[in-house]
Amino acid sequence: MSLNSKDKLVEVAKVVCRELRKNSTKAERIFWEAVRSRKFYGKKFYRQYPIFHDVTGKESFFVADFFCFEEKLIVELDGKYHQYRITEDKIRTEILNSLGLRVVRLRNEEIIENLNDVLDKLKKEIE
Repeated sequence: MSLNSKDKLVEVAKVVCRELRKNSTKAERIFWEAVRSRKFYGKKFYRQYPIFHDVTGKESFFVADFFCFEEKLIVELDGKYHQYRITEDKIRTEILNSLGLRVVRLRNEEIIENLNDVLDKLKKEIE
């Protein structure tokens, strides 16, 4: 049985997401501990979740650091790497917004240094 291109893409996404989960950053581990198992206002979050799109005319995917279906909310944790990807991140956010998703970007330092403020900010986003 051969896989069609969509099935192949899904398989690639699974592998990529699994690897990202295995190699999560300190900030991702802290944030995940705070929101997993519906600990955050009863909302279900997924981590390293693929978001498929074909906005460019070619089926592709982004990996959301954290995703809440119920709120159509993506939480992206940005490390130092993202200061060199400002344009790419802006385009990615615009594409995700066009899919009806909201994106909240947080800096790793914010999470590590003051998780409570981050969670307050996120609470305001979902109210």
